[in-house]
Amino acid sequence: MITIVAFNNVPPFARGLVRDLRPRWALEEAGIPYEVRLIGREDQSSAAYRMLQPFGQVPVLQDGELTLFESGAILMHIAAKSDKLLPRDPIARERAGAWVFAALNSVEPWLQQFAGLDAFHAGEEWARLRRPSLETQVRTRLGDLSVALGDKDYLEGGFTAGDLMMATVLRLLRHTDIVAEYANLRAYLDRCEARPAFHRALRAQLEVFEQHAAA
Repeated sequence: MITIVAFNNVPPFARGLVRDLRPRWALEEAGIPYEVRLIGREDQSSAAYRMLQPFGQVPVLQDGELTLFESGAILMHIAAKSDKLLPRDPIARERAGAWVFAALNSVEPWLQQFAGLDAFHAGEEWARLRRPSLETQVRTRLGDLSVALGDKDYLEGGFTAGDLMMATVLRLLRHTDIVAEYANLRAYLDRCEARPAFHRALRAQLEVFEQHAAA
């Protein structure tokens, strides 16, 4: 059975955003059973864990003899197991994969910086000065994405791994109203988050945090 390694707890602002949500959601969409192995912050720097994840992050996927790190690589591995995440048509399949990389390389870096600025450095003078130009970059990327999406329900017609990844990236701005300024992106994110598989994955992640916060 596939195992996903995830944190047993994170600060409140990060709950629902930790990247093990991506493989959890993918596995729920594909209908593939999985189990979760939880680690604490003290495990991140251990030699045993660094053998699995060189940077001490999550998620990690273990599937038989294969161990994978990086959420994009993990998502593509899971997606290859199901036509619910990657189309059978070769061209459509490649296009869906391209959107996974677009989410990670063209959109997430800007949104992650912006979210991190607000989460960790709010009130600091340098962050106040940096925020306007960073917000401009965020809006540029979202504007480009809005044009690419147009009036489609999903980026390539039907829901794919590319949409799953892009939706998790857009959720980084949930503490703002920026996504809502682009009507088609707001509707797109709502559509992705309305999927039953997303709700199951999110609930599973949050239940872990709630249990350990109460312990």
